[in-house]
Amino acid sequence: MKKVAIRAAKEAGASLLKRFHNISSKDVYFKDKHEIVTTEDYRAEKIILKHIKQNYPEHSILSEEGGGKKRKSDYLWVIDPLDGTTNYSMGNPLYAVSIALFKNSEVILGVVYAPYMKELYVAEKGKGAYLNGNKLKVSNLSSVGKSMLTYCHGHRPNDRKRAIEIYGRLKQDGRDVRQLGAASLELGFVADGRTETIVIPGAHSWDVGSGVLLVREAGGKVTDFKGNEWKLSSKDMLASNGKVHKALLKVVSKY
Repeated sequence: MKKVAIRAAKEAGASLLKRFHNISSKDVYFKDKHEIVTTEDYRAEKIILKHIKQNYPEHSILSEEGGGKKRKSDYLWVIDPLDGTTNYSMGNPLYAVSIALFKNSEVILGVVYAPYMKELYVAEKGKGAYLNGNKLKVSNLSSVGKSMLTYCHGHRPNDRKRAIEIYGRLKQDGRDVRQLGAASLELGFVADGRTETIVIPGAHSWDVGSGVLLVREAGGKVTDFKGNEWKLSSKDMLASNGKVHKALLKVVSKY
């Protein structure tokens, strides 16, 4: 399963990279006022679905662009063929392919591939998390005041409202706060110790499913805003190196 996911992510990533910087306005469509999709989202999705359906036709698939299908299976693939679509459409290299595999609602495999940066993140439950073959470990920082924090949000008005309020509070408490625009990649950064946390009100499973396992297998912690372990049905997410988690929960639990 890992090999299939990696092959799918790399092929989809190669397709995205080939057309990077060549997206025109006619290739971009608005799902709603704040969310876009491009022809490359669908092209990458088609590639990933091909690999999964050829190898595991009995498995269920949930994809952001709607190309999946629910079946009677213990296995569910959760896919975002292009996480960071807005970045991609603007020529910003912070975008990634995200593929997660759940068994009985528990994430067991996560693959995040950032084609422009040639970074491949892979995690298997109980086997650790890796970046280009090198084992990942979250940072050791225990001070929120010295931590680099990132945030993202869903597309509902209330998600954006909460994100802005949380940003204001984190900006006061942390070393700095950034919005990078690709949740799966930002979770990879937490797993790699580049940042200490990411906060996501209104988290979508296809954006974060793969990154959840990266953080956990690298020694970090992922919960909802109430401190419960994150699961497929969770609406919000706080992922961290674990050492600053309790302090940050006190902040986000108010929102």
